[in-house]
Amino acid sequence: MHSRCAVIEFKIPNANKPTIATDFFKRVCSILDQELIPFDPKVIAKVVQKHFPDFRRTLNELQRYSQSGSIDEGILVSVSEANMKDLVDAIKDKDWKKMRGWVVNNLDNDPVSLFRKIYDTFVPLTNQVPQLVLTIADYQYKSAFVADQEINLVACLTEIMASVELK
Repeated sequence: MHSRCAVIEFKIPNANKPTIATDFFKRVCSILDQELIPFDPKVIAKVVQKHFPDFRRTLNELQRYSQSGSIDEGILVSVSEANMKDLVDAIKDKDWKKMRGWVVNNLDNDPVSLFRKIYDTFVPLTNQVPQLVLTIADYQYKSAFVADQEINLVACLTEIMASVELK
């Protein structure tokens, strides 16, 4: 006996998005007030917008950010500010511990942006671009499904360290 599975596509109508985002923003602010966590509403709005409609991710990110005591502009460090020179040095030196430290310090960046920054930084530094591209593409794809982004990014950079020589 064959069973048929229906594919249910979850879409939020564009007309409803502002209302849903606003309601979620208010709820997040209420939770932060209740937990006595100081926050900048403008920063909360940016985080909600960045991860909308993934409320679980938004809450996880805010929970991680709140560990420092407050949620303010400091959490909005972009990938472009991430110290790519330290990562390049770690990969060149095959220094796994230093590379892993870089990952931990930069993991609060959006995975898509982080993989793009790694790609943009490393392509000019190697003659093994095809191998680099295949590795980054593989782990970028996996990042959409993994339970732990840190492990995925460390695995990607470990594979790059082992298979791609940087100039």
